Amino acid sequence: MFTIGQEEIDAVAEVINTRRLFRYGGETEGRAAACERRITEIFGCSESLIVTSGTGALICGLVGLGIGPGDEVIVPAYTWLASAGAVLSVGAIPVLADVDETLTLDPDDFERRIGPRTKVVIPVHMAGRPADMDRILAVAKARGVAVLEDSCQAVGGSYKGRRLATIGDAGALSFNVYKNITCGEGGALLTNNRQVFERALYHHDMGSSFRGHTLIEPEFLGNSYRMNEIQAAVLHVQLGRLDGIIARLRERRDWIRDAIQAADTPLTLSPSADIEGDCGLHVSFLFGTADTRIRFSERAAELGCTLSSPIDSGKHVYTNWTTLLERKVGVHPKINPFLWAENRNCRISELTPDCCPRTLDLLARTATVDSGFNRTREECETLAATLCRVAKELD
Repeated sequence: MFTIGQEEIDAVAEVINTRRLFRYGGETEGRAAACERRITEIFGCSESLIVTSGTGALICGLVGLGIGPGDEVIVPAYTWLASAGAVLSVGAIPVLADVDETLTLDPDDFERRIGPRTKVVIPVHMAGRPADMDRILAVAKARGVAVLEDSCQAVGGSYKGRRLATIGDAGALSFNVYKNITCGEGGALLTNNRQVFERALYHHDMGSSFRGHTLIEPEFLGNSYRMNEIQAAVLHVQLGRLDGIIARLRERRDWIRDAIQAADTPLTLSPSADIEGDCGLHVSFLFGTADTRIRFSERAAELGCTLSSPIDSGKHVYTNWTTLLERKVGVHPKINPFLWAENRNCRISELTPDCCPRTLDLLARTATVDSGFNRTREECETLAATLCRVAKELD
């Protein structure tokens, strides 16, 4: 969360004063519907559905794409656990693929991991970084694989001028407290495919046919992922802040990057599939070895500059997905997709701690520093000078 204030307070007060806290049932358009309309305007998609979380958006997206038992979904080995967990939630099996130097899905490894049961790929725009969507889409189209973008960590980012989450068949956003904009917790599914949208609509509201929607898809019983009007009131204000937040982050990222690139230093900036579309959350560096990265970070810390490494980011690294690797899904064994007969021919045995070694190597060799939403230009340039100094000392 980067900024929140009186506008959000006033929006929540207005909803409470109306006594309408549930998104359905009012005589006029509520805040949830207004958010969905605003999202389609900002992101340039034809359909949007706000839900309770980014995980819920991924689940609804997979349901919308018709995914279930017997299907495989390719997921990068560096992402939040929920990207793979959503696949299991619809009864399908995740297949992990390596990331490349951008720390997003490696298109070549994605292609190598496609099997006869692969139905969907979930490219994840990690930490605000766009994946190489041109190459991913080309492979997916050639192999008949649908694309569900996980843009939960890149709300507002873009790839070659197109907003992330609108490039594939569908895309998911997250609005929890750790994201660019927030309503505490929430998510959205974006798509230009009416069938995907209608299926997701059913699934997010126990069938939805009783709400008066005009739908073509056959109805089915779903689950409950509805967002309430109080959350939606906060989100509606936050949507208006989005582009300003992204612009401010990118400005500070560029101040740091430009100062480093102007210096005579051996420090290597991590590559990007589209640096202009990157949300600007971090500046990342790629080192020759993990040991070099550790020594660099330790020396930088001595000089007052804190860096982190994605290898230390807990459940974002697949080797820390203990419940998945140990096939522990659900409290009752009969609801564990790993044990279902329909999935016996899926590549479950490939889900091991050593299935994506390149990912682990790249994560360990990468260091990041926050761009700093409130940093001044002078502070950004001082930070860059410190990093350059460390790089020269250790060269």
